[in-house]
Amino acid sequence: MYIANEARIIKESSRGYDLIPIQDEMLAHREVELVGDVDAGSVNALVRELRYLQRQDPEAEITLFINSPGGSVDSGLALYDVMQALSCPIRTVCVGLAASMAALLFISGDRRDMLPHSRLMIHDPLIPRTGGSALHLKAISDDLMETRQITARVIAEHSGRSLEEVLEKTAADSFFQAEEAVAFGLADNIITSFDESKGGMDLV
Repeated sequence: MYIANEARIIKESSRGYDLIPIQDEMLAHREVELVGDVDAGSVNALVRELRYLQRQDPEAEITLFINSPGGSVDSGLALYDVMQALSCPIRTVCVGLAASMAALLFISGDRRDMLPHSRLMIHDPLIPRTGGSALHLKAISDDLMETRQITARVIAEHSGRSLEEVLEKTAADSFFQAEEAVAFGLADNIITSFDESKGGMDLV
C-alpha cells in the first residue's frame, strides 16, 4: 500500500509502515529525474544515481525523466559523457519541456519518448555575459564556436540528420512539438500512459 505524503510516501512492509522519500522508491525502480536547470549540482546528483544503478545492474534499462530549460554546457556535456559510458541503456522521457542542453541530453537517450504535449527546443550555445579586452572576447567567441560544433555534432549523430541541417535549425531557437520531434529524428515515440502491463508505455 502506498500513500502520498508530499515528497515522501508511506510504504507497508513486514516491519509495518515506513516513511521513505519518493525519490528512493523511484530509484528502486531505476527511475531518475532531471528537473530545473542543468548545472553542477543537478548533474553531480544524477551522475551519482546513474553510477549506483550501473553497479546494481549493468544491463537493465534506466529511465530518465526530463523537464528542464537547459543550462550549463560544460555540466550538460559531462552528463552526456557519463550516459554514453554506461553499459545499461537509458530511456529518456520528455515531460513538459526539454530545451537547450536538456534537449541534447534527451536526444541522446537509447529510447526517447515524449508525452503528447511536451516540447523540445534546440539552439546554438548562448553568448555569456562578459567584459574585458578584445582578445578576451575573441577567446570567448572561439570557444563558443567550437562548442557550437560539438553540440551540433552530438545532435546530428543521435538524430540521423546532417551537420548542416542541425546547424541551420540551431541558428535560432527551434521548437518541436512531439510529432515534429519524432519526424525530425529527435525522438522515437509519443506515449500516452505508463501502463507497466504494456511494457511501460502506450504509443500514440
